[in-house]
Amino acid sequence: MKEGIHPNYREVCFVDLSNNFKFVTRSCVNTKEMVKMDDGRELPLYKLDTSSESHPFYTGTQKSVDNMGGRVERFRNRFGKTTAKDAVPAAEAPAAEAAQ
Repeated sequence: MKEGIHPNYREVCFVDLSNNFKFVTRSCVNTKEMVKMDDGRELPLYKLDTSSESHPFYTGTQKSVDNMGGRVERFRNRFGKTTAKDAVPAAEAPAAEAAQ
């Protein structure tokens, strides 16, 4: 490997701030803080807002869009495309205006 052109790939401790879940993995992320691990190692610390331990998709607490109390159906009724039988054909539109 060439010297000086590769990023600093090392072990980093990631901490989920919502529940203090910690995990260690290798990364190139830039960090400013260090953390002392239980086994005595001092690792760079990277703080996360969400991880797999707190994200609704992974915890099973995510709500489905279809189970939102009819909001999706009301939206479709309000803004959905009209069918061909509901729309006035272009050939009949001028005749209808002339009759009025």
